[in-house]
Amino acid sequence: MLKIGDKIKELRLEKGLSQMQLGKMIGASQKAVDYWERSVNEPKASYIIALVNVFGVTFDEFFDNVGN
Repeated sequence: MLKIGDKIKELRLEKGLSQMQLGKMIGASQKAVDYWERSVNEPKASYIIALVNVFGVTFDEFFDNVGN
């Protein structure tokens, strides 16, 4: 099982985006993206919706194989 931060990083790298680019696309800071990827924090629901849209995946795909 992946952590949500691992999934965000995996999808971000697949899109060829930097943390800063992703943050700008969803209205978050680079530091927020970094914290999510390192599992320091988890994104709020509004950011998850934005991430799903940016990555072009469904919620099911986003949360596939994600657990604690």
